[in-house]
Amino acid sequence: MWSIQIVTNHVERLKMSKTVAVILSGCGVFDGAEIHESVCTFLALDKAGVTYSVFAPDMDQHHVINHITGEEMDETRNVMVEAARISRGAINDLADFDEEEFDAVILPGGFGAAKNLSTFAFDGADADVNEDLREALQAMKRAGKPIGALCISPAILASVFGDVLLTVGSDEATIEELEACGARHQVTGNDEIVIDTANKIVTSPCYMLDTSIKHIAIGAEKTVDALLKLCA
Repeated sequence: MWSIQIVTNHVERLKMSKTVAVILSGCGVFDGAEIHESVCTFLALDKAGVTYSVFAPDMDQHHVINHITGEEMDETRNVMVEAARISRGAINDLADFDEEEFDAVILPGGFGAAKNLSTFAFDGADADVNEDLREALQAMKRAGKPIGALCISPAILASVFGDVLLTVGSDEATIEELEACGARHQVTGNDEIVIDTANKIVTSPCYMLDTSIKHIAIGAEKTVDALLKLCA
């Protein structure tokens, strides 16, 4: 009994010592970060006893969408300012990201990942990735630190790294574009994650599937748990 308790305490101390960066792409599923996925990620990290910091690029988002009508609006919004709505004002410029300060990084989804952080929504396999984000992800991978991505965000990892194992669920058109980047795709359902142990990458489909917030919470929690295990 005592040995089990000692191991449990050791695991909890490991969790408490970890710091994770969360990278957002704005605020709102159609033109920024998916709010449910973002908040469920924060909750999963907090429940695990992990300290986290939120980052976003200081740039104009691709466009602004009316989330009631789905129509484009004639206005301009800043990605970092919008992301701060979700993080309750605690936000950092992605240009200031330092991989030495973090044990892992995770990207919630939302169309902002494919419109603001990258051009995957428009260019598919030929997408460009925000340079600050590209450098941050490459630095984390060089340092052997794990990377998590939810929903459509794995497309960014495919664009940056090429031959990695990941999932976006089961959407055939998206899978085709990911594989054109050189990525290997695994079809998944609700609550499932895919772990690329060799590259220390964890992905979950979340709202790439027709699902509900309870499954988003489970997917985020499983992703966070796997990231923490890869940190060890």
